[in-house]
Amino acid sequence: MDLDALTAARSPEWARLDELSRRRRLTGPEVDEFVARYQAASADLADIKTTAGRTPQGDHVSAILSRARLRLTGTPDGALRALGRFLVWQLPAALHRVRWTTLGIAAVFVGVVALVASWVSRDPALVASLGPAAQLEHYADEQFAGYYTENPAAVFAGTVWTNNAWIAAQCVLFGVTGVFPAYVLVQNAVSLGIAAAVMFAFDRGEVFVLYILPHGLLEMTCIFVAGAAGFHIFWALVAPGPRTRSAALADAGLSLATIAVGLVLALALAGAVEGFVTGQPWPWWVKIGIGAAALAVFLTYMLVQGRRAVRAGETGGLTEYEAGTARLVAG
Repeated sequence: MDLDALTAARSPEWARLDELSRRRRLTGPEVDEFVARYQAASADLADIKTTAGRTPQGDHVSAILSRARLRLTGTPDGALRALGRFLVWQLPAALHRVRWTTLGIAAVFVGVVALVASWVSRDPALVASLGPAAQLEHYADEQFAGYYTENPAAVFAGTVWTNNAWIAAQCVLFGVTGVFPAYVLVQNAVSLGIAAAVMFAFDRGEVFVLYILPHGLLEMTCIFVAGAAGFHIFWALVAPGPRTRSAALADAGLSLATIAVGLVLALALAGAVEGFVTGQPWPWWVKIGIGAAALAVFLTYMLVQGRRAVRAGETGGLTEYEAGTARLVAG
């Protein structure tokens, strides 16, 4: 074999293979061409090594094939790149998937709170059943507002953050039961409604609203999102479609468990607002404005960036390299 003649004849093909291996996206015909050129270059490298041993030309082809092989077989992302992909694409796509369920949960939750608060506060017998009048009055006058200032801001923020993050994670991870998210949401709605009823019964309704809104806008939205993710996982078990139930459940769990991690970050922001803003002696429009701004950031991330991520083909789940090639099903 004439090595120089082979190099002169095959160099354009090797260059084309190198070009295809460097492209970010390939069309269907380009993928076919890529595989064919990879096989041809592999044969060329075998001929070179068999007849001439190690040569500069062989090393050049070997480097091209190594890069092409990585493109064919895939390679894991580095830690920083994986983190960036998670925050920019995977998490917002997962949040965007549950947007309508989140809205429905929010509407029902607010309705339950309003119903319980109205029902209890208008019936003196029901109010009296909650405890002694003096104790309830003390709660309305001092204890409710004092809850936000009785501990150092950093300690309080950390406590509510970890508590709420744990609740949100449970809603997602135990969502397969279909019961746990509903239990958490109903329990919180009833508890909040009873607290509102006591405050309104003792003419402290405005204190309840003004202390709840700054942090509650984002905090409760996060809980709604967690409940929505849990219900989606449960629904994958109930209605798996053409896949097996285990496959549908695994897919939903892998893609929506992303939300549990993301909510830890969002609830950290809500905890900071609750610890450092809610109890401050600032004008109420400032405190509520800060809470509304925090919610706006979250909703923009969920709806705007989430829509971009979904349009780019993201689902919130693992990449094909991480999860393995999907099994094809009919229908």
